[in-house]
Amino acid sequence: MSGRPDVLFPLFAGLETLPGIGAKTAKALEQAGIERPRDLLLTLPHAVIDRRPLAALSDAVPPAVVTLEVTVTGHLPARRKGGPTRVSTEDARGQELALIFFHARGDYLEKILPIGARRLVSGKVETFDGLAQMVHPDYILPPEGAAELPRFEPVYPLTQGVTQKVMARAAEGAIARAPDLAEWIDPSLMKQEGWPGWAEALTAAHHPASAAETAPTAPARLRLAYDEFFAHQLTLALARRSERRLKGRATRATGALQNKVLAALPFRPTAAQTRSVAEITADMASERRMNRLLQGDVGAGKTLVALMAMLAAAEAGGQAVMMAPTEILARQHYDGLVPLVALSGARMALLTGRDKGAERAAKLADLAEGRLDILVGTHAVFQADVVFHDLRLVVIDEQHRFGVAQRMALGQKGQAVDVLVMTATPIPRSLALAQYGDMDLSVLDEKPPGRTPVRTALMPTARIAEVVEHLKRAVAEGRQCYWVCPLVEESEKVDLASAEERFLALRAALGEGVVGLVHGQMPPAEKDAAMADFVAGRTRVLVATTVIEVGVNVPNASIMVIERAEIFGLAQLHQLRGRVGRGAAQSTCLMLYQAPLSQTGERRLSILRETEDGFRIAEEDLAMRGAGDVIGTAQSGLPRFRIADLEHQAGLMATAQTDARALLTTDPTLDGPRGKAARVLLWLMGQDRAIRLMDVG
Repeated sequence: MSGRPDVLFPLFAGLETLPGIGAKTAKALEQAGIERPRDLLLTLPHAVIDRRPLAALSDAVPPAVVTLEVTVTGHLPARRKGGPTRVSTEDARGQELALIFFHARGDYLEKILPIGARRLVSGKVETFDGLAQMVHPDYILPPEGAAELPRFEPVYPLTQGVTQKVMARAAEGAIARAPDLAEWIDPSLMKQEGWPGWAEALTAAHHPASAAETAPTAPARLRLAYDEFFAHQLTLALARRSERRLKGRATRATGALQNKVLAALPFRPTAAQTRSVAEITADMASERRMNRLLQGDVGAGKTLVALMAMLAAAEAGGQAVMMAPTEILARQHYDGLVPLVALSGARMALLTGRDKGAERAAKLADLAEGRLDILVGTHAVFQADVVFHDLRLVVIDEQHRFGVAQRMALGQKGQAVDVLVMTATPIPRSLALAQYGDMDLSVLDEKPPGRTPVRTALMPTARIAEVVEHLKRAVAEGRQCYWVCPLVEESEKVDLASAEERFLALRAALGEGVVGLVHGQMPPAEKDAAMADFVAGRTRVLVATTVIEVGVNVPNASIMVIERAEIFGLAQLHQLRGRVGRGAAQSTCLMLYQAPLSQTGERRLSILRETEDGFRIAEEDLAMRGAGDVIGTAQSGLPRFRIADLEHQAGLMATAQTDARALLTTDPTLDGPRGKAARVLLWLMGQDRAIRLMDVG
C-alpha cells in the first residue's frame, strides 16, 4: 500500500472545496493549523448553545441564551448618533423584553420587526435596570421559520476572521464527506466501552445536545481521542518492532561478577531495583535488541541497576559503555562506580575530552584488545578512533541531552548492541508512553534505605538577611550549601547579573574564598573548576543558575536555598532539592518566594512541602502546567493531539499501547481485516512515518 487510500481523498482536498470557505477564510483557518477538511473533522465544538424555544421569559434565569416568541410593541430610535435603538416586545404572558441595536438603520428595523408582528428571537438575555434586554439577537425569524433555527448550536474554537456560522457550515460539509470506514478498534473494547463507530462518533461530537456531550468523557469524544492515541501508539509499536528486528545478540549473565558486588553491599537492593535488573538481563539474554528506559526518581539507585547490567555484559565476555552528558557527571558516575567495580573484579576506565596523548592511546589500546570491561565517558566515546573489542551494552544517562542520531551512532560501534537509557526525571505515565512508547520501561519507584528526608521550608524573600545569618553559622560548622538564583525572564544577561550580585553579597557576608559561582555563560573549564572546588570542599557555598540541576553529588552539601522558588516548575524544584540529603546529615531545602504568592504558586510550593515522591510531583505538575511545559515543548518530541488530552487520559493512552502491540503480534503485516482498517487510520492521522516503517518491515 504505497499511497493514500482513495476513500480518504475528499478529506485531504483544499479547504476551499468546503461550502462557505473562500480564499481569505481558508488562509485564516490555515494559520490556526486547519489545512484540510480532515483537520476540521478533528476540531470539535467546546460548548453548545441550547436554542430550544421557551414558553415565556419567566422560564429563563438571565444571563442566558433564550429563544422566545414575542410580539413587537414599539420602536424607540437612538437619542444620539451611534446610540442604541430599542425595540420593545412582549412575550405570551405580557412580560416585556427590549431588543437593543447599535448603529442600526431605523427603516431596516421597522421592516424586519414591524409593530404588531410576532417574531421568534434568539440571543443572550441580560437584566439591565430591572428590565430584560437582548442586545443584537442572533436570530430574528417569523414564527413559521422556526425550523431554520438550530435546536442545539455547537460552539467552535474560533480563529480571527472566522465566525461560528462559517465554522459550523464548513464542519457540516466535512462531515458529509466522511466515508464509511472499516472498524480499526478491537470489537470487544468497543463493546465494553459502549463506543460508537467512527462516522457516527464524528456526527455526534459535532452535534452535541447538552453540555455533557461536549465533555471529554462523552462516549463519542472518548472514541475519537482513542483513535488518535491508537494511531500514535501503533506508529511507536512499528518503530519498536523495526528496532527489534535488527538482530540482537544474546548476552547471557552468569551472575559471577554481579554476585560478588551484591554480597559485599551493606544493604539489600530494593524490590524495584531487583525487578528492573531482572527485566534488563532478560532483554539482554534474548536474541532481540534491547531498547529500554530506566526511570527512577532522584536517589532511587539507578547506578546500581546500570552496573548490574554492565557486569552482565562483562560476564558474557563483552564490554559495556556508560555515557553522561557532561564531564562532571561522567567523572561522578565513574567515582561512584569505582568501589563497586573493584568488588566485582571487572576492569573499568574513564574517557573524556581531557584525555590526551599517550594516556588516551593506552586506554584506547586496552579497549580495542578487550582488557577493559567497562568504559565511562562523555560523547568522547563516539569518536571514530574509539574501537571496542566486543561492545554489547550502551547505557545513556539523561537521554534528552543526546539526540536519536547519536544513539544510533553509538549502536553502530558494536554488533547489535543493547541500549539502556536512564533518566532521573520522573515522567508521568501518559507522557512516558507518548514520548518513549517505542521503548520498554523499567521504573524505580522506591527509595533505598538510609536516605534522610529533606526538611522543606518556605520563606518570603523579605527575610533574606535572616537566611544569610543562618548560613554563616552553618558554614562555621563545616556544612556546605547550594544557592540557586532564578532564571529571570528569557534574558541571560539579567540572569547573570542576578547570580553575580548574589555571589558578591554572599562573599561580603561570609568572607573571601568561601563562596563559588557557576552559571551558563562560563567557559566549560571555569565551570568545571568552580564545581571541583565545591566538591572538594574548598568553597562552602556555591551560587548557581540551574546548571546544577542534573546529577551533581556532594554528600556534604546539606542546605539548598532556592531564590524566587515560585517561578520554577515543580519538577525542577524537586530535582534541585534532590541535590541535598545525600549524606547522613539532616538536610534543609529553603524556598524563598516573593510575596504575595499566587494561588497556583502556593499550591505548587505546598505540594513540595508535603511529598518527596517524584512521580506524584510529576503528575501534579502535569495537571497544573500541561504536557508541553513539563518536558519543554520545543524539544519534547510530543505528538500534537487535536482531541485526545495527554494530561487527563493516561489510562486511555495505556490501553492504546497494549492494543497496538497486541494487534501487531496477531497481524504483523497488518493485512487482516482489522490490520487493513488500521492502515487507513494511520493515513487518516497523517502517520506517514509508520506507513514507511510498515513497508520496510
